[in-house]
Amino acid sequence: MQILQVDDSPLICQLYSDFLESRSHSVEAANDGKKGLELVMKNDYDVILLDMLMPKYSGMQFLKDLKEKRPSELKKVIVISQLEFNEDDYEELLDFGIRSIQKKTLDLVKFEDKGELEVKQDLV
Repeated sequence: MQILQVDDSPLICQLYSDFLESRSHSVEAANDGKKGLELVMKNDYDVILLDMLMPKYSGMQFLKDLKEKRPSELKKVIVISQLEFNEDDYEELLDFGIRSIQKKTLDLVKFEDKGELEVKQDLV
């Protein structure tokens, strides 16, 4: 599976990349939202892991620009964040048509066990 990870933390990117690659996934990382958007515009990914809190270009800006430039890719986005979303924030994110919202965790086995990385029929 081709995965793009958009997160401003090099440590988090490395942790997720090492874990996912050990599970035979191919991972490309972008350390800011603009770079991530550029990669989505020229490559195809099965899943896009998106952090919301990034300096200069937030996850929300990424989603708005992706909706405008390549809306078919929104269904591949999994928001992974430490933020506590209220109900309105949660609904606003889901209204973009993203795949899911997950709490950022260092326990990646739990993340994998949720089945979020499975390619679902409606995404193929």
